[in-house]
Amino acid sequence: MNGHASRTSAPTGLYSAEERARRDETVWTTIQGVLAPLQFAVFLVSLVLVVRYLWNGEGYVIATWSIVLKTMLLYLIMVTGAIWEKIVFGQYLFAPAFFWEDVFSFAVIALHTAYIWALFSDAMSTTNLMILALTAYGAYVINAIQFILKLRAARLQAAAASDTTSDTTPEVAA
Repeated sequence: MNGHASRTSAPTGLYSAEERARRDETVWTTIQGVLAPLQFAVFLVSLVLVVRYLWNGEGYVIATWSIVLKTMLLYLIMVTGAIWEKIVFGQYLFAPAFFWEDVFSFAVIALHTAYIWALFSDAMSTTNLMILALTAYGAYVINAIQFILKLRAARLQAAAASDTTSDTTPEVAA
């Protein structure tokens, strides 16, 4: 089993009724809801700084710190996301509903970690570091799209469930 006693309703999409209830009740959903757009905002600023450096050679230090901050937020969202997944699905990572998002998240983390390693070990030139950061950012965008599509699927599932509930409600004669 998945760590929870039993499932009284079969999943009919992304979340079973129990999983949806756990998702809606846990503070970790709110935390993820705050961290994801924060990370995206830092990403956008950092992307501009990295491109600016590659374009005209200015602002290496601020671009570097922005990448480090983006990476720290990525690590934080991965840890808090794993906690969220444990509470909602009963396992820390690779729950069936988010399996491929989690797999790709590890590629994103690997690229960001490679940047941090290369930065602190002086393994690459500044230009190559920035290109590695852009590669990591490209993977991050793909992963963000995966999660946005999953969020949309969850909303559609909730709307469909709501429509089904309202369809079974008896009408009152006028």
